[in-house]
Amino acid sequence: MDNSILDYADKTIQFAQDLGVQYCDVRAEDQTLKSVLIENQSVEHTRESNDVGLGIKLIKNGAWAFCSITNPESWEQVKDKISETVKNAQHYGENKQNKIRLSPNNSDKITIDYPVINEPNLEEITKLGFECSKIISDTPRIIKSIIHPWFMKSSKYFVNTEGAKILQNFTDVVMDMNAISHESGLTQSVNITEGGRGGIEQITENNKIQTVAKEISQKASQLIDAKPAKEEKTTVVMNPDFVALLTHEILGHPSEADRVLGKEMAWAGGAWWKGKRGEKIGSEHLTVFDDPTIEQSLGWYQYDDEGVRTKKTTLVENGYLKEHMQNRETAEIFDSIPTGNMRATSYRFMPLIRMACTCIAPGKYNPEEMIKDVKDGYYISNMKIPSIDMKRFNWSISAQYAQKIENGELTDLKRDIIVTGVAPEFFESIDACGKDFTVRPITNCGKGDPMQSMIMGNGGPTIRGVATVKSVN
Repeated sequence: MDNSILDYADKTIQFAQDLGVQYCDVRAEDQTLKSVLIENQSVEHTRESNDVGLGIKLIKNGAWAFCSITNPESWEQVKDKISETVKNAQHYGENKQNKIRLSPNNSDKITIDYPVINEPNLEEITKLGFECSKIISDTPRIIKSIIHPWFMKSSKYFVNTEGAKILQNFTDVVMDMNAISHESGLTQSVNITEGGRGGIEQITENNKIQTVAKEISQKASQLIDAKPAKEEKTTVVMNPDFVALLTHEILGHPSEADRVLGKEMAWAGGAWWKGKRGEKIGSEHLTVFDDPTIEQSLGWYQYDDEGVRTKKTTLVENGYLKEHMQNRETAEIFDSIPTGNMRATSYRFMPLIRMACTCIAPGKYNPEEMIKDVKDGYYISNMKIPSIDMKRFNWSISAQYAQKIENGELTDLKRDIIVTGVAPEFFESIDACGKDFTVRPITNCGKGDPMQSMIMGNGGPTIRGVATVKSVN
């Protein structure tokens, strides 16, 4: 990161204090993104971008105000923007009854370089993309392969009026892949995302990406012969990839304290368990946590965008709702502590409470045992598309495929699967969690107005419960 942007950030703090703010923090950020899109072994386009700027958040007269500046050209430009923002906060605070109060926080001074074993470059990820495209395209019945490898290098400097100075440098490497099959008027697709925080080893270790390309292309081809499932309420065994989206939608989002308070109702809903902290909301087998300290996940970071040091937070423990994800403001409202979940997509946006790496905790069962104990049911595999009501109470999530379970054995492959349930009823039905804990990369979580798309991790083990399964065309 250029020294001038760091200098502007430091100067902003003193200038804001001179203007009488109660609090101010600045995020100076430098992000470089490189990507390529490959369809059927041909490059559709490449993209390279760099985004540098300041995000300034402050409290004056008990009210928040925020501004951002892209590529600031002078200190005078920054000062003018700060002065305008302070005036806005002063104005908004005049009629504000509930003045902003922040939970106490440490003021750390630290530089963190997240490990990168093999530095990514556009040439290498393009080569890998072509390899995967060929693997998929060479599979019978496949009519289209879509490969989207990308990486982002980020440098983020946080400074505030409490004395914090935190610089974090990290790299994310991701590959999205989609295999589309077609025969006799039927089209099927299987997609997957792989990657994490680190270097290109996140997708290349043990030929990971090539192996996955082969798996999804074979499954997409096999789905042409699969039959729809009849609608029934039955036992379901869900694989970790499907569980990742289930956790994201009906456990992670309702655990964000701003949603619990109803501040996100207009865009992304609230939480059906509002006011239920300490109450039983699921079976004894259900424990849920959010953990930004899980290394190499896309939700790995040591400090959030309020300068709060991260830690593992247990949200649900043995079926009891224990905590929400909190920022420094909501922690005061809930008489809790900040959990390190305040994040923004970039300096351009005001941070929001976001998941880092929200997961269902592993259990004591082997997945094979969980299937063997089922007389009649379905093994549900891989996330697709969610549809959730405003309070995350009624949910419907499509899966990429499923297999029928008959007398403890996996039998017929099923296509066009949708799984539906009611949150408390489904949580209470969970009777087993596997040992096979897995974290999956999530790259497109949306929240806020204006909308912010965020990357993170979600996961868990294989789980078993009761839900309604059906197929739709």
